[in-house]
Amino acid sequence: MKLTKSLILGSAAMLVGAGAQAADLPVKAKTVEYVRICSLYGAGFYYIPGTDTCIKLGGYLRADTVLNTHYDFDAAVNDLGGARNRLSNYYNTLARLGLNIDTRTATEYGVVRTYFEGVFSWRDGAYNGAGTTAINGSTAYNAAPAGTNGAGSAAGGSLGVYYAFIQFAGFTFGKAESQFRTPWAEYPANSFELPGSGGWDPVNQVTYTGDFGQGITASISAQDQVIHDTTSIRNVSGATAAGLASGAYGASDFGGSRAPDLVAKVRVDQAWGLFQASVAAHDNHAAYYGVDETTGHPGDKWGWAGQLALSIKNLPTGPGDTINLTGVYTYGASAYNFHDYMSRTYAMYGGTGAAGAYQSVGIAGVSDSVFVAGSGQELTTTYGFNAGYTHNWDPHWNSSIFGAWAAVRYNGTAKGYICGAFVASVALSSGIAGCNPDFNYAVVGAKTTWTPVKNLAFTAELAYQMLDQKYASGSTVTLPLQSNIAKPGAVYELKDQNSLVLLLRAQRNF
Repeated sequence: MKLTKSLILGSAAMLVGAGAQAADLPVKAKTVEYVRICSLYGAGFYYIPGTDTCIKLGGYLRADTVLNTHYDFDAAVNDLGGARNRLSNYYNTLARLGLNIDTRTATEYGVVRTYFEGVFSWRDGAYNGAGTTAINGSTAYNAAPAGTNGAGSAAGGSLGVYYAFIQFAGFTFGKAESQFRTPWAEYPANSFELPGSGGWDPVNQVTYTGDFGQGITASISAQDQVIHDTTSIRNVSGATAAGLASGAYGASDFGGSRAPDLVAKVRVDQAWGLFQASVAAHDNHAAYYGVDETTGHPGDKWGWAGQLALSIKNLPTGPGDTINLTGVYTYGASAYNFHDYMSRTYAMYGGTGAAGAYQSVGIAGVSDSVFVAGSGQELTTTYGFNAGYTHNWDPHWNSSIFGAWAAVRYNGTAKGYICGAFVASVALSSGIAGCNPDFNYAVVGAKTTWTPVKNLAFTAELAYQMLDQKYASGSTVTLPLQSNIAKPGAVYELKDQNSLVLLLRAQRNF
């Protein structure tokens, strides 16, 4: 008992002593981290607590209704939209939330920047079926491939990644806007999709940009050509009546990727506006002539595209008024004119006055090249332009007018391949002499936007689209049954087509 008592008293004494010594030591207060404004890179940036990195969060929420089309922001030019029957949507809706994260850090090599923008989208549904009641009495609202702007898609949500890149010491790595495109891309004063430019859609790339001062910059870039920079490589030997009826001038015959697209740009930014010149080289790499590798293949052919653009500001018509102009020429690189947000096959139906014809149809197709078994690739030529003028009536109202025109031209050899398929497969009435797969595509329109308060806008936009096909006047084709769009096997007159599209939009930026 004495031993136990001694241990307890000894332990207590030690604790008291230790407590006294601890009480004598100064107590360090916990550091409080405050969010501080970062003024180095403009409004909206804040320092990430405990770092020298600045961050900015932003985004938008958008609600669209598009009338008289099957797709988002594009005309009803093919598939169910082009059919113009009871399977075609008279309206299409979209709700979208976009979020972006911008970080910047000053270093001895300059600013290190990362940027991400993602979107959450909800689209309405679009019928995609056989056009008749199925055996089990049901019809279908089925999902369509990505990138079809809602064609035949199920109502539902989707996630998209628009931007995801790092910038350091003049280099850009990741998904960013193509160095070929202009700041306004295919939107000189509009929301509707226009030809005549490299397009808006960002693309994976490695780029170096040099700044020469006085607003002059130059860039060289290697960018992913898959999807973004390729329309189609057509093996006309694989053409079918059903494919020709949809504007597909042969079987799709892509090979795997071999080389990125090589892009160069020079740009001058001044108080009066902007001037830009861009060029791109594009490798066309086809697959095989037949069903396996023993059938052989055509050799690769490089195509190219060139673009000039001009923006004029400080116009005498009013403060903030702007004119944007873009012109482009392509040879074996058609995606730099008919970009990846546009349709590349056209089959638009309408009325007819031709005796014996069921309806009229406008058929056209864009490609990078065409070939037949045993031949080399024949590269396709395109050219076009787009333009827009925006006028600010006052701080709350602005209006714009815009237009675009683009042409697709096949050389004599390519026409021979395509026309042979047309005569043999769909019985073109005018024969080889009346066959011409060339076509023009044009859009004109107007837009008005009301901004009642800052960062909240309501827009109405009207666009008129025209397809000008070049087959001989009065030509007819005999198309097979197309059960996917409920078109019967019948004689159809080949005829120019057009459509009118109305876009209504509400958007809140933050």
